[in-house]
Amino acid sequence: MDRRRRRPAALAVVFLALAGAAAAVALAAPGDAPIRAMRWAAPSADPARAFGTAPTECLRKAADPAIAQSIEVGRAAFRTPVLLGGQAGRAGVMCETCHKGGRTNPDFLFPGVSGPPGTADVTDSLFSTHRGDDVFDPRPIPDLSASKGILKVDQTPAAKKLEPFLHGLVTEEFDGPEPPAAVLAGLAAYVRALDPKACPAKAREPITVALLMSDARRALAAGEAAAKAGDAPTAVVMTAAARSRLGLIDERFAGPGLDPERRRLRAADAGLAAVQAALRAHDPAAPARMERWLAASRPLEQALAKKAPASLFDARRLAAAAKRRLPGQAGGV
Repeated sequence: MDRRRRRPAALAVVFLALAGAAAAVALAAPGDAPIRAMRWAAPSADPARAFGTAPTECLRKAADPAIAQSIEVGRAAFRTPVLLGGQAGRAGVMCETCHKGGRTNPDFLFPGVSGPPGTADVTDSLFSTHRGDDVFDPRPIPDLSASKGILKVDQTPAAKKLEPFLHGLVTEEFDGPEPPAAVLAGLAAYVRALDPKACPAKAREPITVALLMSDARRALAAGEAAAKAGDAPTAVVMTAAARSRLGLIDERFAGPGLDPERRRLRAADAGLAAVQAALRAHDPAAPARMERWLAASRPLEQALAKKAPASLFDARRLAAAAKRRLPGQAGGV
């Protein structure tokens, strides 16, 4: 018997309900599941490891400033659902969802898309109207930081295969919008810079306010450079990436007694939304707005870090939330 099976149409209803509940917004609404990633994690996932830590990034540094800037653009785009768009983007899925830290995700278990944990059907009709084949055939998620020789696509610039592959992934595999040219080039530069020889000694690191705020600042700094170069579309995507990282902080500050911190986060997000509006209007003051936001992010980070023990950045609170919310966990809903 052919082990491949056609998936029932009812899965589309499941996915649409999930996508509607997890619409890709910058900040989570009160009452949402505390950690969005819990919605596509295996019941066997260890909360402390899966949601309290992240793989360290195996990113090779570039000596050329132009290449370094391109890598930063790609790194930020890799970390926002705005890049993928479509149903995946509305559910909050980004490249990093499957490739945590540019690696893989053994806990990934998306309803109707995964078979065993750590697999995905990349020709799934729920994500793609272009490549959906109505055949359920999930495959292991590759580690993008593995040896280049075992990966699917030749990444050497001379082969000229990586950029078309990434373009097809965004616009066809996920039905995403056409990415700005610098964003596509940046994604290729980032993937090429992932190198097993650049892996830190520690395989994982704690997910902290500082880690996510650093990501937000790196994204916005890349956006500021793009804006100064006259590339507003790329700067808009970079600002969206910064907002995505704020969202990951906000969802962990959903508990009681944290309203002041949430208000500060929402004010910071409103500042980034204003930056995006300025960029779209080709306002020459946009880079200055970005610089002011970067400066203000430091005291914001300090204030949030002080209250982190009362949030889901705390391991014990995170474990309790997982028991309540993670499918299959004791006490889950």
